[in-house]
Amino acid sequence: MLKCHLSKIMGEKRLKMSDVSRDTGINPGTIRRIFNETATRVELNVVETLCEYLEIGVGELYELQGKKTKEECE
Repeated sequence: MLKCHLSKIMGEKRLKMSDVSRDTGINPGTIRRIFNETATRVELNVVETLCEYLEIGVGELYELQGKKTKEECE
């Protein structure tokens, strides 16, 4: 399972979704879905933009948790 830490990071930096959207040019709906962990796919340029804006690495934004068996992945 892929865990996104955007909500935690934004909370620590006291950032609002609207501020991040305005400052990065990322659609507010996209920010909301990533923040709420309901996004099923995210463009790599969005991940890159968020990481640059927040001054973090991809591994700080996303974390792989738990292992799936081969059958679960198919």
